[in-house]
Amino acid sequence: MKVDSSYIRYEEILKAKSIKLSSSSLFKEELNLGHDFLMEQIRQGKPIYGVTTGFGSSGKNYVSYEDAQKLQQNIYRFHGCGVGKNLSLEVSRYAVLIRLISLSKGHSGVSYELLQRLEMLLEKNIIPLIPSQGSVGASGDLTPLSYVAAVIAGEREVYYDGAIKEVQSVYETLGITPYVFKPKEALALMNGTAIMSAIALESLQSFECLLDTTESFVAGLFEVLLNDTTPLSPFVHDTAKPFSGQIHVAKNLRKKLEGSTLTHGRDNRYDKFFTDNELNIQDNYSIRCTPQVLGVVRDNLELSKQWVEQEINSVNDNPLIDAKNKKLYTSGNFYGGYIAHAMDTLKICIANVADLLDKEFALLVDEKFNRGLGENLKLSREPYYHGFKAMQITLSSLSADIIKNTTAASIHSRPTESLNQDKVSMGTTAALDFSKMNKVLQDMLGIAMLGLAQAVDIRGKERVSPVLLGYFNSIREKVKPLVEDRRMDKDIAEVKSLIEAGYLR
Repeated sequence: MKVDSSYIRYEEILKAKSIKLSSSSLFKEELNLGHDFLMEQIRQGKPIYGVTTGFGSSGKNYVSYEDAQKLQQNIYRFHGCGVGKNLSLEVSRYAVLIRLISLSKGHSGVSYELLQRLEMLLEKNIIPLIPSQGSVGASGDLTPLSYVAAVIAGEREVYYDGAIKEVQSVYETLGITPYVFKPKEALALMNGTAIMSAIALESLQSFECLLDTTESFVAGLFEVLLNDTTPLSPFVHDTAKPFSGQIHVAKNLRKKLEGSTLTHGRDNRYDKFFTDNELNIQDNYSIRCTPQVLGVVRDNLELSKQWVEQEINSVNDNPLIDAKNKKLYTSGNFYGGYIAHAMDTLKICIANVADLLDKEFALLVDEKFNRGLGENLKLSREPYYHGFKAMQITLSSLSADIIKNTTAASIHSRPTESLNQDKVSMGTTAALDFSKMNKVLQDMLGIAMLGLAQAVDIRGKERVSPVLLGYFNSIREKVKPLVEDRRMDKDIAEVKSLIEAGYLR
């Protein structure tokens, strides 16, 4: 992927394997124009926040041009206080790429040489080791991004060659000289939203896969529970309530159900499966309302993707530089409000998905509702076997774990730094919350898909749709049916690996 000042789409960022910074003379000239204007202002003795002054509430402290370089060194050093679990290699790589994209817009006053250093980290796979906690999401992700700045300067640790290593030793091995920051460059690296955006980007990608898998489970449930497909009809969605997400879900479910001999329509409900005593004219809400439940989740996901894409393509450090008109703007683009609100909204969305799964799985294992699948999906009639009894308990406990974390992080703004940062976004916290909830939903789906495969064993695989048969075969290649009671944690892990690889979408 080539990086210059142009807008880069969400899908391009996800697919990017190789990163190439534009070498065009026009791009270099426009970028250096801002840097040269900044240097001119400094030489004229004009006070510029974070360049010839201290940071935050220390902005009243002025430094000379000669000390400006030392100031840039100090900012990444005193912010080296991150804690918590380290971000993954993938998320950390996204963070470096996102910072490169933002700084390449040409309004941050950095030099082309700094961008080349970010490009080098990506191309040589020298990826900073970044602690996940320590950002309040305004003034940017200062503390976690200090680990990117420090690595460029030859300090701290990196992921390299399959291990965690001191970057100094990596640089010595590769013959790389640590970079010396020019005025404002360390601040420009750190004073942005790259960490929250990187976590969000990875989480959105994961959640989209999990949402697809949820629809696969629901479609399979329609089959094994002998459900009425009338609620999926195009008239209900395309004509009567045409929200795009709702239309998408209904259409996807109909497509997955093609070829099944287990489902039925409203008019042949009597004929196909049921006696008068078994008849209920409508299925449960958790089945019937799936397009409405998941449709709004789909629409919120798409909006969140747009916001994350826009944030990545934004200039979000401070101050901003308009070199053509020779102006500096002190501002607040480092405030991660859009990421925070996107992640807080998706926390509610993922909780609704978890709640839906909990209700649906309860129907699947309960002999009062599962239309002949028996008690806890048992394949044996022996009274001392228990089938999916404990699996349902675990799944339900996981849904509670997700739902309890839905409180919006953005409303928990904490005043910091002598009340200079008195209103902050908490965007990084929101993104971390959503990321953790994704992992729990993946566990839930591992259990749900195992239950679905067990139901196919009971109902008979010759009657299911080709799509469900494909999922069933993938699962059965990894996990045998549950007959006698046994541990299931390893089976859950096996199915989770299928979900993560996208085989059950």
